Amino acid sequence: MDIAWFLLLLPFAASVAILLNLHRKHNNAIAVSVASAAFCFIIALGVAFGLISEPTPFSWISLPGSGTSSGLNIDIGMIFDPLSKGMLLVVTGVGLLIHIFSIGYMAHDPGRGRFFGGLSIFMFSMTGIVIASNLIELFLFWEGVGFSSYLLIGFWYQKDSAAIAANKAFVCNRLADFGFMIGILTYWYNFHTVSVDPDIFAQNHLEAINTNSLILTFMVLGLFCGCVGKSAMVPLHVWLPDAMEGPTPVSALIHAATMVAAGVYMLCRVYPLLLLSSAGMEVIAVIGCFTALFAALIAIQQNDIKRILAYSTLSQLGYMVMAVGCGGPDAAMFHLSTHAFFKALLFLAAGSVIHALHDEQDIWKMGGLWEKIPLTFWTFAIGTLALMGCPLLSGSFSKDYVLTVAYAHNPTYYWFGVFTASLTAFYMTRLVVVAFLGQPRTEAAKHPHESPKVMTIPLVLLSILSVFGGYIGIKSYYQNWLGKFLEIAGQPSLPTPEASFFLETLMPVVVVALGVGFAWFLYSGRDRDPLDIKLLANKFYIDEIYDRSLVGGQQVLAGLVNWFDSWILEGFVIRGGAYLSVGVGELLRLFQTGSLQTYAFIFSLGGGVLIYFTLFAH
Repeated sequence: MDIAWFLLLLPFAASVAILLNLHRKHNNAIAVSVASAAFCFIIALGVAFGLISEPTPFSWISLPGSGTSSGLNIDIGMIFDPLSKGMLLVVTGVGLLIHIFSIGYMAHDPGRGRFFGGLSIFMFSMTGIVIASNLIELFLFWEGVGFSSYLLIGFWYQKDSAAIAANKAFVCNRLADFGFMIGILTYWYNFHTVSVDPDIFAQNHLEAINTNSLILTFMVLGLFCGCVGKSAMVPLHVWLPDAMEGPTPVSALIHAATMVAAGVYMLCRVYPLLLLSSAGMEVIAVIGCFTALFAALIAIQQNDIKRILAYSTLSQLGYMVMAVGCGGPDAAMFHLSTHAFFKALLFLAAGSVIHALHDEQDIWKMGGLWEKIPLTFWTFAIGTLALMGCPLLSGSFSKDYVLTVAYAHNPTYYWFGVFTASLTAFYMTRLVVVAFLGQPRTEAAKHPHESPKVMTIPLVLLSILSVFGGYIGIKSYYQNWLGKFLEIAGQPSLPTPEASFFLETLMPVVVVALGVGFAWFLYSGRDRDPLDIKLLANKFYIDEIYDRSLVGGQQVLAGLVNWFDSWILEGFVIRGGAYLSVGVGELLRLFQTGSLQTYAFIFSLGGGVLIYFTLFAH
């Protein structure tokens, strides 16, 4: 057997073993799950350095065509190109660190065996998405990610809020996946293949010359629907902040390098198909830009430390999607990679804070933590600076490149991106000042404890990546991938975007400094929020609008259907027919007397009526 198959077999076997036997044997379940993640990372390193090659695919579905229709041939295989290799390292590497952190974070949870089983299912599904060689295979693992995220978000199912959040995530993703499925079927209908091989894409572009542009746009928007669900773009963004009901390592897993990144990765994987529709590309850019700004505005009035980071993730995903729409999938993947480092760091550091404060998540019930848990504070500060785009940290390299790509495509997107960067600096400075500086506001904040080494070592490693991630060649790696990818796919290489030093480097630094300064002025030494913007605190009331329109409308419709079923179908048709039959039977029973004279009289009366109608009726 090709060793590459163990990328899928190891986490799958771990999840099955935990499900069937080890979920109550917590230490064994943890050991199996962490070991599977570690071996997957080692195999990913072998793939990245060319020591492990693509395995031989095997045929799964082979349906012959008939007449003018084409057949359907689907193989189960793997694709090891620069895009999948880079993403595979991010997923398995960050996933392994989250597994290790979870050992300490979930140490006293009675369901920790089941938790690690869910992590293994997630790693199996997410790894499958990265290395899938066709869109049908990708879609199957795509659904697996949705299923496993449902299990992890609703891990504490005893809490109504967790169960509701899991259902919300599942429903939102199912709605988007329906559009994604239509996009895949449209791709197959037009080009008679579901492969994502660049050589196939080259042939697709030759065939697309004779394809209706509206159909191509329909295909592109259908594929983008999958990204809207998994990467939580507006209007299906509402599930992601509620996913904070799961344990903090789950939040890091979903919001850092894995689930939400799947949508961006998928767009980059099918990027030559997106180029077939300029209108579709523009829609992608607009929605990405709007999501980035929309989520950043909401974040400035949130008080839950994990929800602030969740809306930050939404905003950064908007950057990535905007970059794809503006013609820079290499910029999107660069920012995806660096974002995985510092956002995983921020979520795990937030988990360390919550662990130290005995599950407290309200930043206004913290304060003065920088002295009590210094390692957590400094790692969180590094992640914050990287997220804001502080010069010389990883986030500045990738964010500035995204803005440069946006400026080259349309300066409007650039200026919205710059304003969003200022908001990012504002709400993250607010979080740090309120939660870590000043005086403790509660008893829990007065006596916190630093997390154990099994939790702090992953923080240190992620801090190093958050600082030096921009120096290890990720940008040039994805630029080279894009050039070769487009060349193979039959598209001319895109020109390298350029902007002035002021726009590319100085302006982002200026707006970040303004955001930091304004937040420091407003929140330093405060015990309560001086801002009270209800519209932002209530997330633009989008959830309430959905509840009253979609959910409420569905409940009204369900009530009408129930009334029709109970009173019309069951009451009138079914029961009415039964009562009518009984009534007719009771009436006929009156004539069944058992008397021969009565029967002879009825027979005679019927004969007389028959003669009357025969002779006199017209």
